[in-house]
Amino acid sequence: MMFPQSRHTASSQSGQPLKFTTSDSCDRIKDEFQFLQAQYHSLKLECDKLASEKSEMQRHYIMYYEMSYGLNIEMHKQAEIVKRLNGICAQVLPYLSQEHQQQVMGAIERAKQVTPPEMNSIIRVSKPIDF
Repeated sequence: MMFPQSRHTASSQSGQPLKFTTSDSCDRIKDEFQFLQAQYHSLKLECDKLASEKSEMQRHYIMYYEMSYGLNIEMHKQAEIVKRLNGICAQVLPYLSQEHQQQVMGAIERAKQVTPPEMNSIIRVSKPIDF
């Protein structure tokens, strides 16, 4: 025999306590596994929630980016309209009488001096943007 007899007899004599220790160890392992499974489930739910929030934030980012892009295009469009209208005024102005030229120049200067409250009233009057 390769194993000493005393070892074999010791384990057979103390079979009950060894079985209890093994059972106890298995119960502890089972409890720890269930605890880890509960933690995993909790973390998975949190991860899913964060992924959902990330997706929602990305949708908001895209929406705001598109709005910003649209407003930027609109601003450039309005600037181009102003430039063209200014050119038209400059071309027509010399054909007006001196009195009318002064009136038109005064109106143009007043238009350039628009104040924030005037802008707010203009914005409130204009049609709201639907999203």
